[in-house]
Amino acid sequence: MSVTATEAKNRFGHICAQAKTAPVIVEKDGRPDSVIISYADYLDLTAAARVKTLTQRRKAFNEAHKEWLAEQHRDFEQNGLWCDGLVAWQGQG
Repeated sequence: MSVTATEAKNRFGHICAQAKTAPVIVEKDGRPDSVIISYADYLDLTAAARVKTLTQRRKAFNEAHKEWLAEQHRDFEQNGLWCDGLVAWQGQG
């Protein structure tokens, strides 16, 4: 649904009710300017924005466990793998 800014102002209660089922685009000078969404949709959007990317999570993990990772790498360099089927830990920085 798309409404003018004047219509949104004059029919705000109705527009808010409409926003509970679908976003309402508010136009100024014939161009999209704002969007009115339900509070539930707003919470979903803000939660999605907080989700870290895989790269961000990997960086945080490596930073939080850098001493353990370094120990594992030292052990591997000194002793190698104890089983042919194992693969060395591949933490990335």
